[in-house]
Amino acid sequence: MATVDDGVFWQHAREGDEASFGALFERHAAAIHAFCLRRTADWSLAEDLTSATFLESWRHRSRVELDEREVLPWLYGVANNLIRNSVRARRRYANALARIPREADSEEFTEVVSERLASEERLRQLLASLRDLPTREFEVVVLVCWQGLSHSEAAFALDVPEATVRTRLFRARRRLTSATERERGAVRAALHEEGTSR
Repeated sequence: MATVDDGVFWQHAREGDEASFGALFERHAAAIHAFCLRRTADWSLAEDLTSATFLESWRHRSRVELDEREVLPWLYGVANNLIRNSVRARRRYANALARIPREADSEEFTEVVSERLASEERLRQLLASLRDLPTREFEVVVLVCWQGLSHSEAAFALDVPEATVRTRLFRARRRLTSATERERGAVRAALHEEGTSR
């Protein structure tokens, strides 16, 4: 039996067919969740953003015409916009909290799931190495390198020309290569210094 392509599901969803939209959710939710997790390094937030991505997609379905190759990139674009909004909201929230006088820390601690924390910490460390990239370059790296989108799909998701995606990816790679070389040089210098101080 032939697999129904995304374009057919999307067209039916535009007409209000919840089952077709559900099929799109089943097909793409894991990819959108992985994208959100890689961008935020927060499992719970990634789940919320994934849900919000599909909720927003359902709300705007009647206004958006997509063919079979555009559904997933469009979902990435929706998720990307929600992530940007979330980052801004979290920054505003953190700034508001910083203005509130702190009370003494509570002695009560809750148990945490160590595996999830360790996983999130590894992802945070990886993201920290990418944080020096400008936001626009970081977005392209995530979409093309982590999510596996083509340059044209990433361009569609970000609503920019394909040449812009290529340029941002080139610049990001150049910056990351330079940063890696600087880190290697610092390690070599530290090792050399350690060796000569003995």
